[in-house]
Amino acid sequence: MADAAEEAKQKEALNGQLKEYIAEWRKTREKEEEELKKLKEKQAKRKEIRAEQEKKLNQAKKEEEEKLKQEENEKKAKEAEEKKKKLEEAEAARKEMLDAQKAGAGGEKKKSVAGGAGSDARKEMSKTKEQLEEEKKIALSIRLKPLELDAMDSDELKSKANEIFNIIIQLEQDKYDYEQRKLTQELDLKELKERQKAQLRQKALKKGLDPEALVGKYPPMIRMYSKYERRTDTRTYDDRKKLYEGGWEVIRAESLDAIWKEKYEEWSKRPSKKLPKWFGERPGKKAGDAETPEGEEDGGEEAPAEEEDFDEEEEEEEEEEE
Repeated sequence: MADAAEEAKQKEALNGQLKEYIAEWRKTREKEEEELKKLKEKQAKRKEIRAEQEKKLNQAKKEEEEKLKQEENEKKAKEAEEKKKKLEEAEAARKEMLDAQKAGAGGEKKKSVAGGAGSDARKEMSKTKEQLEEEKKIALSIRLKPLELDAMDSDELKSKANEIFNIIIQLEQDKYDYEQRKLTQELDLKELKERQKAQLRQKALKKGLDPEALVGKYPPMIRMYSKYERRTDTRTYDDRKKLYEGGWEVIRAESLDAIWKEKYEEWSKRPSKKLPKWFGERPGKKAGDAETPEGEEDGGEEAPAEEEDFDEEEEEEEEEEE
């Protein structure tokens, strides 16, 4: 009984400890949950603040972009107005010049306009394609004004048609004149280029260079007399060409000629001998030829001795075979 009571007490003590641990764990859990809630609320607030700031920044950027666009549009509009004014002035000056030319008293005005165009040549060359196209559109809008056909009578329409027809004829005449002038200028340029090439060829020959040295796109290289001595080569083209003629080939040909002459002299000095008989016949003898008597030609005395030697050699060979 005592043991059972002790076990019951121990169990009660353990249960009490477990309850305490559970209570503490719950408290800590509640604290952690509260901290997490607070952190989540802070995070949500920060997100809201950031979203508002981004909205404000985006709105400010849009406003800046709209301002810049407006400023650019205003600048473009001002530039277009200035260009239009300049082109209108140029058109008015052109019309005055044409009227003066028709009247026959436009010499001085012509010169003044040409001078002004020469001063603005650099500006015209520095313009881009887009700027030129814009100026072209503005100029055409000034020159080609819309026709109010509804408000015109038949007589006005006829006069307008005749005026346009005369303008077209004048433009075609100017076009033909400019084309002919272009052809003559091209021929003149071609002739001048040929003259320039001839002069450059003469200049190159005088300096001792190749005739085509100065005609090319790039100037000729400076020929040095030696890579060790910094002196220009004053020799003519023919002298420099002769430097590479001959050389080892000429020396080899001369040595071969000398060797051939020596061999030929040795061969010509050899004694002339007849060929010995072979089995009683002279080599090279044909069937119908007569027999040559021995001792008739030079070296006839040496021939029998040679025949005896051959006969002795034949006898020795026969003995060895037996």
